[in-house]
Amino acid sequence: MTTPALLPLSGRRIPPLNLGPPSFPHHRATLRLSEKFILLLILSAFITLCFGAFFFLPDSSKHKRFDLGLEDVLIPHVDAGKGAKNPGVFLIHGPDEHRHREEEERLRNKIRADHEKALEEAKEKLRKSREEIRAEIQTEKNKVVQEMKIKENKPLPPVPIPKLVGVSGGDPEDNDIREKREKIKEMMKHAWDNYRTYGWGHNELRPIARKGHSPNIFGSSQMGATIVDALDTLYIMGLHDEFLDGQRWIEDNLDFSVNSEVSVFEVNIRFIGGLLAAYYLSGEEVFKMKAVQLAEKLLPAFNTPTGIPWAMVNLKSGVGRNWGWASAGSSILAEFGTLHMEFIHLSYLTGDLTYYKKVMHIRKLLQKMDRPNGLYPNYLNPRTGRWGQYHTSVGGLGDSFYEYLLKAWLMSDKTDHEARKMYDDAIEAIEKHLIKKSRGGLTFIGEWKNGHLEKKMGHLACFAGGMFALGADGSRADKAGHYLELGAEIARTCHESYDRTALKLGPESFKFDGAVEAVAVRQAEKYYILRPEVIETYWYLWRFTHDPRYRQWGWEAALAIEKYCRVSGGFSGVKDVYSSTPTHDDVQQSFFLAETLKYLYLLFSGDDLLPLDHWVFNTEAHPLPVLHLANTTLSGNPAVR
Repeated sequence: MTTPALLPLSGRRIPPLNLGPPSFPHHRATLRLSEKFILLLILSAFITLCFGAFFFLPDSSKHKRFDLGLEDVLIPHVDAGKGAKNPGVFLIHGPDEHRHREEEERLRNKIRADHEKALEEAKEKLRKSREEIRAEIQTEKNKVVQEMKIKENKPLPPVPIPKLVGVSGGDPEDNDIREKREKIKEMMKHAWDNYRTYGWGHNELRPIARKGHSPNIFGSSQMGATIVDALDTLYIMGLHDEFLDGQRWIEDNLDFSVNSEVSVFEVNIRFIGGLLAAYYLSGEEVFKMKAVQLAEKLLPAFNTPTGIPWAMVNLKSGVGRNWGWASAGSSILAEFGTLHMEFIHLSYLTGDLTYYKKVMHIRKLLQKMDRPNGLYPNYLNPRTGRWGQYHTSVGGLGDSFYEYLLKAWLMSDKTDHEARKMYDDAIEAIEKHLIKKSRGGLTFIGEWKNGHLEKKMGHLACFAGGMFALGADGSRADKAGHYLELGAEIARTCHESYDRTALKLGPESFKFDGAVEAVAVRQAEKYYILRPEVIETYWYLWRFTHDPRYRQWGWEAALAIEKYCRVSGGFSGVKDVYSSTPTHDDVQQSFFLAETLKYLYLLFSGDDLLPLDHWVFNTEAHPLPVLHLANTTLSGNPAVR
């Protein structure tokens, strides 16, 4: 038998339902008369019962209200006397009215006293609990602080200290040179003593207002930048009492656990560099420990997608950011490229390769990037790893990056060949595209901006004369003589920028445009803020050539500083070097003590004081010893990198 196919409900035909005969008989639609009568009687009885209940039940208002109030339970009930003539008179239930009144009063007083006692006990309990909580919190705080102190004061692992040569000495044989050196020492003491009197603990000094000063690069905290920056200069000059004053302040007051946003670059070169130099010169462990504590606070700045650090970091929160004016939120070449020397020494002293890896990562990243015309632009975005504006300079924004490539090679006892190659490549591109000679025969270093050369040289770029001289030995194709001569030409140009002013002090920048050569044109470029770069170049060229003109030029600068920048409260920059009656800016920069006066002192000292084959100066003039890395874990072995 074939089973019929099942169809969907909508496609099936449903047969009509056959109801058949009715299953139940039909009922009547109406009631009989007797049934209606019975139903009416029942309804009438129900209505009568309801009305009777409403009218005849007793009145509930006549019943006494039952009150559960606390007072009625504890105190005898009081009613107004029925039929009393005076409704204000109350009768107490019971035979003895007087006794009941006393009982009532006694109970009321007891309740009141118990209530007040309970309140006092509650307050006392709350008060004790709050004090106990505060005590517990303070105990925990003390415990954490103590643990941090134990951690911070934990001795770092011992490492072999490089052989230190020329920490002291350098006394010149010539009486005239000795007198000049003593004069520089007296200038240092004048600057330090006034800072000690009027700005102690502040970052810098306002010598005219005679109060502390702090630029935004150090944030809002008073970190004693001048103390840290000046320590090694004091030590080298033999000002040991002043050095000990600074050391005691650092031991007792220098704290990096502050809610302050600082420049990573400036804090590195001034604080870490200054503390490391003070440690190597004096051997005092406190300087090394403080340097490491600060370095740990800077590490969060490297937490970017590329590993290129932010320009600024909050020492407490670790939050970083870049300068608002930098191209497209970029980091700056001279800032993230000027960490290598200090971070290598940190890894050397601690055995922690973190610092080494951070700066080597930056180097590897830069090596992989394309460089327009072989030049390094000044801006690099830390998020994307791309160059910002195509602006290249050997002055501000770029300067110390090239300096640190050369000095990384020197500091490694000339074993870091990778750094030397990067330096040589960069210098060849700079010489090809940026270094020009003016119509008057002055060699200058311009700035490359978006495909064309701007014929302007900054005071900061004057350091390059010393850099070319320092890097002459070991240069390619036996060009040592060429680079030594190039350094001398830059020194001459920078001297001319000083000599062509009314004060014999150099402007912030100067142009080479037609008849204008080595002269500042804009008012905003005519100031001198006690900068060291020209004197730095004089010193390096003196060391390599012993040409007496460099000492002569240095002494001219020292006399001009003494005459126009010295005030009763220290030393101040001037706003216009072309005016014979200058206006002071009322700031004694920390780098004046760290660099300008140190280079002047070394210029009039013997070569045996901090000899250049044993010491390398960071960009803030803090001397760090050459490391013989071949015998350490920081060697040039690619496997380590």
